[in-house]
This record gives sequence, structure tokens and C-alpha cells, in this order.
Amino acid sequence: MSKLSLRSRLFLSHLIVMGVGIVTLAGIGRFYSPRIFVVTLERIETYSFSVRQVKTQLLRGFELAWTRGMIWSVLLGGSAAGGLSYWVSRRIIRPLDQMEEVTRQFASGQFSERVPDSDIPEIQRLALSFNRMASDLEGVEQRRRELVGDLTHELRTPLTIVKGYLEGLADETVAPSADLYQRLAHEMSRLQRLVNDLQELSRLEAGYLPVQLQPVHLEPLLANLVQRFSDQLTEDDPLKFELSCPTSLPAVKADPERIEQILVNLLGNALRYTERGTITVSAYTEPGKVWMAVQDTGVGIAAEDLPYVFERFWRADRSRDRTSGGTGVGLTICRRLVEIQGGQIEVESQPGQGSEFRFWLPPA
Repeated sequence: MSKLSLRSRLFLSHLIVMGVGIVTLAGIGRFYSPRIFVVTLERIETYSFSVRQVKTQLLRGFELAWTRGMIWSVLLGGSAAGGLSYWVSRRIIRPLDQMEEVTRQFASGQFSERVPDSDIPEIQRLALSFNRMASDLEGVEQRRRELVGDLTHELRTPLTIVKGYLEGLADETVAPSADLYQRLAHEMSRLQRLVNDLQELSRLEAGYLPVQLQPVHLEPLLANLVQRFSDQLTEDDPLKFELSCPTSLPAVKADPERIEQILVNLLGNALRYTERGTITVSAYTEPGKVWMAVQDTGVGIAAEDLPYVFERFWRADRSRDRTSGGTGVGLTICRRLVEIQGGQIEVESQPGQGSEFRFWLPPA
């Protein structure tokens, strides 16, 4: 019995139930029907009608009629019940067989197949859950392929530069100099930043990055960040930082280190793409939300590029971003950090006028 398939078990269970019913019916009919018939004849005799002479023949005729009726009932009822049991078992098992076939296709790398709908509520719920799992697996596989492709693309440029310089130094076609070593160190630093960012993004997406939520007062944190970035500028620099944050701003429920990490990324991007003008850090409230924003007067982002700014390795200006040392995953990290703290991040931008990245967190 343990080696039988589910279809065979269902069919066999239906047959067993049907057999028990038939045996019960036949047993009761065989032992009680004749007695009931005899009692009925005796009642007839109480009405001054004698049936003793034909009693034996009547009883035999009754038993013969009952036997024939029972045989036909067993044959017809058993056939109908057996066919119906087989159809029900097949109907229940078909979606499970389809799931098995889909899993085999998954194992071979085909993630587009789905289990069709079923009229059975329990099977339908199982199919919906299975299809959601299939969609998640397809998304994971797609992201994995994209990550491998993007990572290969990102690593190729610095590795090619380093390899070219090293080969030039080895065959003495390139003269060693302090500037050359500085370029090599710059490329290696970019590779290190890329690896660190990817490691942190991987921990974020896997849910392994610890976040300590607590009440955080934003005004001193924002003032400290603005001061730190302002110290990087000289008096003749055509760029300045400003802070717009009311002292009555309510605290947020967040991790102060993660808020600082988000703002450092946003301010770093603003500084990278803004040559002159103002970079403004602001904070304000809405019902149930505390907003923080970084607004610049830089080059801006084209409207067709805005939906992709938080995608991994996305760049609107690849050549410039490579020169400036960006890894292409900073904004992706920002989005994940905001989301795991219960908030949301968005962007508005106009080419040539600047960009505004803003995000909200729940109040404490």
C-alpha cells in the first residue's frame, strides 16, 4: 500500500467504501428481508386469508427476485461507482501531475511555465501558491543573470586598465611614474568599493543587514552631515550646501547609522553631478510621514531615465560616472535601506535644472 501512487490510493479508497456499502446492503438484505417478508405474510393471515399453501413458493420467489435484483444492483451500481471514482481521482491528480511536470521544467532551466487553474478550491489555492513561487523563482533567476552580466561589465573596464598598465610596465613600453601608480591605485580603489557595495547590497536583499530602529532626532544629524560636506569645499568653490530643517521636527523611528548612510550616498551623488549652485538638505512633515530631501542644481536626469535610477548598475552618463568613481549600486542600496525601515524613496528631476531625491520614514 505504501508504494501505491496517490491516484491509486484515491481510487482504491473509493472502491473500498463502495465495497463496504455493498456488503452491508447485501448482508442486511439477505438476513432480514426474508424474515420481514415472513412477518408480512403472517399479518396477512390475521385477516382470515390463508397463505400456508403458497408460503414456501412465495418465499422462494421473493428470494429469487431479491437475489437477481441485488446482482444487477451490484453490477450496475459498482460499474457506475467505479467509473465515477476513477474520474474523480483522475480529476484530483491531474493538477498535481502538471505541477510535477512544471518542476521538471524548472529543473531544466525553464521558468516560464505555470500550473493552470483548477475547479477544486484546495487545488486552486495550491496552484496559486505554486505559481507565485514560480514567479519568484523566475525573478530570482532573472536578477541573477542580470547581476552576473552587470558585474562582468563593471569589472571589465578597471581590470582592462590595470592589465594594460601592468603589461606596459612589464615590457617597458610604459615608463613607471607616480602618476601611473596613482591611476592604478585609483582603479583598485574603485574595484574595492564595488566589491564592498555589492556585499552590502547582497546582505540587504537577503535580509542579513542589521537595522536597529529607535527614535532619531533629525536636526542635529542633518546639520552634522551638511557641515561635513561643506568642509570639503573651498571659499572660491562655486557650490555651497544649505540646510532647511525646523527645530520642531518630530523624531523618526529608524536606525541613525542607516539614515546617515542614505544621506551620504545622496549628497555624494549631488556633489558629483553639481558643479555650481546649491545643494539643499531639507526635512518636513506630512501626516504619518517625515520627509528628508536632497536637492541640487546639477545636470539633472532625463525623464526617460527616471524609472531606472534605483536599478542596480544603472547610469545615465556611464563615461562620467566611471571617471568620478561611482559603482552604480549606491541608489539601489539607498532604496533598500529606506524600505527595510518602513519608508519609501522617490526622485524628481529636470535636465539642466537639477534633481531632488526625497524619502520618508515613519514618525516615532
